Amino acid sequence: MTHPADTHDLIRVAGARENNLKDVSVELPKRRLTVFTGVSGSGKSSLVFGTIAAESQRMINETYSSFVQGFMPTLARPEVDLLDGLTTAIIVDQERMGANPRSTVGTATDANAMLRILFSRLGEPRIGSPTAFSFNVPTRKASGVMSTEKAGGRVEKNVVKEAVYLGGMCARCEGLGNVSDIDLTALYDAEKSLNESAIKIPGYSMEGWYGRIFRGCGWFDPDKPLKKFTKKELNDLLYKEATKIKVEGINLTYLGLIPQMQKSMLSKDVEAMQPHIRAFVERAVTFQTCPECDGTRLSAEARSVKIAGKNIAELCAMQITDLADWLRKLKEPSVAPLLTGLQALLDAFADIGLGYLSLDRPAGTLSGGEAQRTKMIRHLGSSLTDVTYVFDEPTVGLHPHDIQRMNELLLQLRDKGNTVLVVEHKPETIAIADHVVDLGPGAGTGGGTICFEGTVAGLRKSKTVTGKHLDDRAALKDEVRSSTGSLEICKASTHNLQDVDVDIPLGVLCVVTGVAGSGKSSLIHGSVADREGVVVIDQSAIKGSRRSNPATYTGLLEPIRKAFAKANGVKPALFSANSEGACPGCNGAGVIFTELGVMATVESTCEECEGKRFQAAVLEYTFGGKNIAEVLAMPVSEALAFFSDGDAATPAAQKILERLEDVGLGYVNLGQPLTTLSGGERQRLKLATQMAEKGDIYVLDEPTTGLHLADVENLLGLLDRLVESGRSVIVIEHHQAVMAHADWIIDLGPGAGHDGGTVVFTGTPAELVAAKKKTLTGEHLAAYVGAT
Repeated sequence: MTHPADTHDLIRVAGARENNLKDVSVELPKRRLTVFTGVSGSGKSSLVFGTIAAESQRMINETYSSFVQGFMPTLARPEVDLLDGLTTAIIVDQERMGANPRSTVGTATDANAMLRILFSRLGEPRIGSPTAFSFNVPTRKASGVMSTEKAGGRVEKNVVKEAVYLGGMCARCEGLGNVSDIDLTALYDAEKSLNESAIKIPGYSMEGWYGRIFRGCGWFDPDKPLKKFTKKELNDLLYKEATKIKVEGINLTYLGLIPQMQKSMLSKDVEAMQPHIRAFVERAVTFQTCPECDGTRLSAEARSVKIAGKNIAELCAMQITDLADWLRKLKEPSVAPLLTGLQALLDAFADIGLGYLSLDRPAGTLSGGEAQRTKMIRHLGSSLTDVTYVFDEPTVGLHPHDIQRMNELLLQLRDKGNTVLVVEHKPETIAIADHVVDLGPGAGTGGGTICFEGTVAGLRKSKTVTGKHLDDRAALKDEVRSSTGSLEICKASTHNLQDVDVDIPLGVLCVVTGVAGSGKSSLIHGSVADREGVVVIDQSAIKGSRRSNPATYTGLLEPIRKAFAKANGVKPALFSANSEGACPGCNGAGVIFTELGVMATVESTCEECEGKRFQAAVLEYTFGGKNIAEVLAMPVSEALAFFSDGDAATPAAQKILERLEDVGLGYVNLGQPLTTLSGGERQRLKLATQMAEKGDIYVLDEPTTGLHLADVENLLGLLDRLVESGRSVIVIEHHQAVMAHADWIIDLGPGAGHDGGTVVFTGTPAELVAAKKKTLTGEHLAAYVGAT
């Protein structure tokens, strides 16, 4: 007889309506591997992340006290009638790891913490606790009277001559590994006075708070040109440490320009800055490796401690596979559990295909796929069972050779008694599923329903878009294009490249491939991206808030606003929901957020504008028979027809809409918030925007990310159109369909890290297939195209 506790073997979802889902109901088996598939934008992420995982996390948060919940992000309940049988969800997504410059692969995975303990126990000479080896902890010194409270209210006082708390941070670079040299002429114009806006740092306007502080502190004359400042006045302006002052009866803190810059700008990763601030920092600041610690971030004391002839900085700089081999030779019974734990952690890196990284690699430089696999590492050795693991395309950035290993890891998590939910497009991963849920049939408003649910064999026989394309295989081209010239790369040595000499043909579609970590991105981004006439479309996330949408991001709103303004004889600013035309009730957001203290923040549609975001008066102005809200509610394909001919013909808008249609975003609404777009949709939006740039050479970094099998065909058509228009296209890619369609292939390898970094093949796809036994890529491409 079955025990009642064993009957709860399903996750039930009924009436899910999040984003584009249309009352979706589904039952998912627990302790099995379920793959969700469907065209990009069909609602996979809305169901898995926005509904199942979101509700699981919200319910776990509710188990904490109100006090603790006050410090946590508030999560709204998903739009769903019933969710039953949920277990704790652990989300392993493709979000880049934080751009904090102090975070490295070692600090993000606890490997550094274990190494620090190892050095505090076994290192010679002995210098102190684990913090003595941490580049994020400074050395602090103190002297004076130390008081200790005793029983009966007595206080025992001891005079301490000097107490030293040893940290491992290099004092010169403050643990960042590089020092900055600031060009003062970029900070201010010495010919002008403060009132004449002498300060050139973004955000330092004399109209705002900074003006009030500079005028009210009384340390310098705001009408005197900076070149006439005394030494003390200039020092106060530039270097003065935080000082409390009172201006117009308000208590404020004055901080010199340079410490303020270091606090607000230089403590952040350059990549994460807003474009105008980044441009200023690149103009005003020169970064160079710290001469004192040689970029290791550690103090001389920390670097002086060694185990078996190696210090902690040298171990962190090693490739992880080499570090694991070094550790195996270390036999020390006193720290055996620690060595076993660290060994298992390092071996997990190799198992997951990241053995080519080093522990000192900044976390912000990892790609989306690498970041996702790094997050996976902490779950592989977990003792937790009956957990729901949710993965977002775990095969992103993986060579076909590495996908097999990833599949084994997913099955390993399932076999420990966990429920594994995977959003995926790759047939190799769909093939290992116990259960498949196919959403569609289309994208956006054309999707949001379940087209198929069952086994992989059943999916193959189904007539769904995924079922039809599951066994698609791109054939090798009968004829390849001839190059019109070549781009020479000589002695490339970025990262792991071993003095690579290679010629990249121009005027053709050239694919650069190789296993993850073989040096593809190092070759192209290090030797091609910075050249004149090169447009790079990489994997970096596009930034955008709830107020950003495809129309604002691509610049499409500009010609639309001007067309509306001209037709109605009013200002263009009226047709912006972020400017004068905004609804006063919701300030142009379309929704109103109600804070309910420790409870979840409630989001409701604005009653005044009914979610249209504009003032009622603005909606009376029309263009081509439609108001601005109606235009923004149109999908791209409908808007293209609208702006192409008739009274509403607008060539500037038509050109942008054609590019959006070209990259397969015809179904996306112009006013849809960027926050609701999937990862694949965002990348294609970026591709459409950057296609407008004038360039002779286009570099695309894994453009098939987030693309359904059916959409890959459209992408190949787009790449062909780019080449036929006279451009040269270089694609860094693992997808065999793109390799088969190429005119020329450059294969790097043979392995990853220091086992890669050389060119193992150059030639046509047909030649690579013929030489299948010679390279891993050749082997997998030959199997893909069915070559015997």
